[in-house]
Amino acid sequence: MSGTIDALLLIAFGGPEQPADVLPFLENVLRGRNVPHERMLEVAQHYYHFGGVSPINGQMRELVPLVEAELRAKGPRLPVYWGNRNWHPMLANTIRKMRDDGVRHALAFVMSAYSSYSGCRQYLEDIARARETVGPGAPEIDKLRLFFDHPGFIEPMAENVRKALTHLPAAALVYTAHSVPVSMAATSQYEAQLREACRLVSERVDRNEWRLVYQSRSGPPSQPWLGPDIGEYLRELHAGGVHEVVIAPIGFISDHMEVLFDLDTEARALCDELGMKLVRAATVGNHPAFVGMIAELARERMGETAPRWMGTLGQSAATCPPDCCAPPRRG
Repeated sequence: MSGTIDALLLIAFGGPEQPADVLPFLENVLRGRNVPHERMLEVAQHYYHFGGVSPINGQMRELVPLVEAELRAKGPRLPVYWGNRNWHPMLANTIRKMRDDGVRHALAFVMSAYSSYSGCRQYLEDIARARETVGPGAPEIDKLRLFFDHPGFIEPMAENVRKALTHLPAAALVYTAHSVPVSMAATSQYEAQLREACRLVSERVDRNEWRLVYQSRSGPPSQPWLGPDIGEYLRELHAGGVHEVVIAPIGFISDHMEVLFDLDTEARALCDELGMKLVRAATVGNHPAFVGMIAELARERMGETAPRWMGTLGQSAATCPPDCCAPPRRG
């Protein structure tokens, strides 16, 4: 790695913080995508249901000082910045502040554990676009590797699943992740990495039987997306005589809107209708092991510690090749 690292940048998806933010935020999210306007208004209602506030920004405000404290305690001693893809603080504004603060070379931790265009390549494009917007003097920024099978992600997730299973020990174990277009999944290891994470967590909670399903589809009906959908699968379980289910949103880092609405609201309402018991496992959030992992990945990239992963796929995800995670076909 060339140059001295002098900052760590946390990059998140972003989310609205009041009702007036919701539509502008969703317009940012959906720009360039073939999503019907009616669907955008439908999703807006999900945010209005929770007062127009996404939990993402709140989590990030808590995360920044936690990572700073971890870096002070174990090194490297770096200032921590935070910028979003879709809402304030916008990434370009954060990078401009970094430049003005004298930052020249930063590492970037993206709040996305898996490869896919939207979870990996698009963030690289966001960084490049933001640096171009800032112009001369914009710091060089290197994205840290994926962490879907890092102990700092798997162990807290297993802890949360284990806690959920104490309430329903005989329940079916169902993992969920955000659905993506099949064409997007075909250009990445998204499905394989998700299954590896599910396998690793299941081993740690002593469960041989589990199922990975998907949620939060947003594309047009004509475009094939990954499935089955969580609602479809819950009906399938019920038809097969299953009456208890633990849902673990392994594809998500925090309890943001897709978790709060699609699982805690819609999936729970469906289970109530079917007479099924549901316990939802918590996401990793700002678990101490996750915070420690962020600092560890920075040390790893700086050559100060050896890489750690719990499976075998992580070794191939250490760096992004030039052709990784190509954008999906628009349809």
